[in-house]
Formats: sequence, C-alpha cells, structure tokens
Amino acid sequence: MGYDSNAEENRQQKVTVSAPANPDKPAAAGGGGFTFDKDKIDGIIKKWTDLQAELKKDYRDANLMANVKAPGKEFASGDWEKLANPSGKAFLEQNQKMQDYVKNYIDQLTAAKQKITTNEAETQASLNKHKAV
Repeated sequence: MGYDSNAEENRQQKVTVSAPANPDKPAAAGGGGFTFDKDKIDGIIKKWTDLQAELKKDYRDANLMANVKAPGKEFASGDWEKLANPSGKAFLEQNQKMQDYVKNYIDQLTAAKQKITTNEAETQASLNKHKAV
C-alpha cells in the first residue's frame, strides 16, 4: 500500500479550535469548537487581535468610569459618585473577563496555526523521503 499524499493534504485543509473556557461557568461535556480553513486562520487571528485592541481601549475608558470623582463637595455630587462608580467597576470587571477570553482564544488560534505549519513541514519531509526512495 502506497503513501496517500492527497489524504494527508485534505486532513490539513481544516483546523479545529476549541472554544475558550468561560471562567464563570463549568466546562460542558464535549465542549464546543470551531473549524476553519487553514488559509483563513490568519484573517481570523487578525479579527480577534483587532477585538483585543478595542477591548484594551474600552478598558481605559472603563477605568475613567470606575473612578469618577464627585464634581462638587455637596451631597448631590457625592450621591452621583456613589451611583456611578459601581457601574463603572462592573463594566471594568466584565471588560477584563472578555479580554482574558479573547487572549485565550488568540493563543489557541496561534497554537493551531503553529500545528498546521509543523504538520505541513512533516508532510513535506515525508514526501521528500518517499520521492528519494
């Protein structure tokens, strides 16, 4: 039985990446995931990296919202500060969780891309070996 390079190539045309775990929920049995064409993974990584940059920008804004100072020394200003800061802090916390999720997913996508590169190099080496025989 000969080596089937087409079967190997077809196997490498798709990449499956597990969905990142949600730190607030226990992992589901079987988990979720996504399958991408190998030639599209760079574009997907770029979209997630762009999202990460937007989240970092939002985080800076959230810091301002979470640390609002009363505009004056009277009770109304103090009440306004007490109401504004918890909302800002909640947004800040949620933003950080989303940043962690996105970073984890980018790491998984990057690892999947590296695996593709390694598999392709190994396949090419194997093909070269069989051609030499």
